[in-house]
Formats: sequence, structure tokens, C-alpha cells
Amino acid sequence: MNLLLGAIDPIAISLGPIEVRWYGVIIAFGIVLAFLVAQREMVKRGFHEEFLTDLLIWAVPLAILGARLYYVLFKWEDYADSPGNILKVWEGGLAIHGALIASFITAYVFTKKRKVSFLKLADVVAPSILIGQTIGRWGNFMNQEAHGGPVSRAFLENMFLPEWIINQMRIDGIYYHPTFLYESIWNFTGVVILILLRRVNLLRGEMFMFYLIWYSVGRFFIEGMRTDSLYLIGELRTAQVVSIVTVVVALIIIIYRRMTIKEPVRYKDA
Repeated sequence: MNLLLGAIDPIAISLGPIEVRWYGVIIAFGIVLAFLVAQREMVKRGFHEEFLTDLLIWAVPLAILGARLYYVLFKWEDYADSPGNILKVWEGGLAIHGALIASFITAYVFTKKRKVSFLKLADVVAPSILIGQTIGRWGNFMNQEAHGGPVSRAFLENMFLPEWIINQMRIDGIYYHPTFLYESIWNFTGVVILILLRRVNLLRGEMFMFYLIWYSVGRFFIEGMRTDSLYLIGELRTAQVVSIVTVVVALIIIIYRRMTIKEPVRYKDA
């Protein structure tokens, strides 16, 4: 139990030796809400009603596995002598980039098997992915993790944050940047923009590319503030490198497709 004055207990429910953490509850809620939003749009776009359910049966567990393996890969020095600890997911150590990579690969294979356009699927679910990420960051808040460097209480008060957020950002007597909140707000803004872009009727795949660019730009700057980054080499933060590469590749794809595709399929096309 967290004994810090004013901090929220990360344990939601205790049933004897079984503890249900708020982190898991919030992540699960994010997945369910994202599913409901995506499901409604997918039916409109001509997908079978059970398509997304069938996909998530594979995507969710593989995303968790990908998130763990990605984290372990870049923190191998912590597991080299005790590989058994790799299985101790409850002790923390999940990386969103690993989850996304595993999910995208799973979705690509799944759409190929079902003979459906991957880009059509990716466009439809792009806002929902950001919805899940928006909510998921509050799981980090409950665990008092994924925060930035030290700040003063006055700094947080000047942001007009409610007292319960300020208190949760106090760890061992020190206040920290609520980077979870910065990213959550950034992601939610992206959700709104993506929903509005549906009316623009972009080329197929461009909704997904915008998602990749939007999330990566925000993650690049917010990652620079965090104190728990994974590092590639020296002081080179893995998430920032991945973000830069993602933005460059997405922009190249958009430009190349607009220059070469003479009769493009658009978002609302059958």
C-alpha cells in the first residue's frame, strides 16, 4: 500500500492474496472504450460485425507480449542474470512502442488472411488507438510512474491542476512533471483531429499515417522530459529515435503515394 500522504492507493481491490491494480482496470477500460468506438465506425465502413472481436482475441495478448519483450530488450542488463524475472510483468516494465509494433504486425497478418485492406482497417481504428492511449496514461498516473523531472508545488498549482493530481505527483516528498497528463491531453487532441479528418475524406492510409505522425511528434518532446526512458546507446532515448524514424517514414509514404497513385482510394470509398 502506498503510504504517501494524499497519494492514491494503486490497488483497486484486494481479495485475499489477489490484488487488482488500478493500472489494469484503467487499461482494460481503455481497450473496451476503444473497441466500442472502432466497432461502430467499422460497421459503417463495411466490416463484418465480428471482425474486430476476432482480431482483438489475437492482438491484445500479443500486444502485451510485445510490450514486455520490447522493454526487456532495452533493459537487458536488468534481466541477464535473472531471466526468470522477465515473467514478472506485475513488477512493471511494459513499453507502448512494443505493444503498437506487435499489434500492427498482428493486424497486418490478420487482414491478409481475411483478404481485407490493412490500410482500410488502420484508418478506421486510428482514432480508437489514440483513445486507448489517452486513457492508458492514467494507469501510469495511478502507479506514480512515467513522470518527468522535479518541479515545485507552485509550478503544478500554476497549471490549475486539481489537488488530487498534485498530491499524486508528490513522490518521496518531491513533486514531478505530470508527463502522463501532457501525453494524455496530446493524444486526446489527436483523437478529435482524426475524427474531423474523416470529413476531409483523405486517401486511404493517410488517417493512419496522421496518427503515427501526431503521436510520434508528441512522444518525442514529452519523452525528453521523462526520467524513466529506455536508452538505445548512451544518452540516446529509444522512444525519441523511434518517433523520428516513424515521422520520416510516414511522410515519405504519404508523399510517394500521392505522387504515384493515379486513381487513389479514399477513406469513405467502399
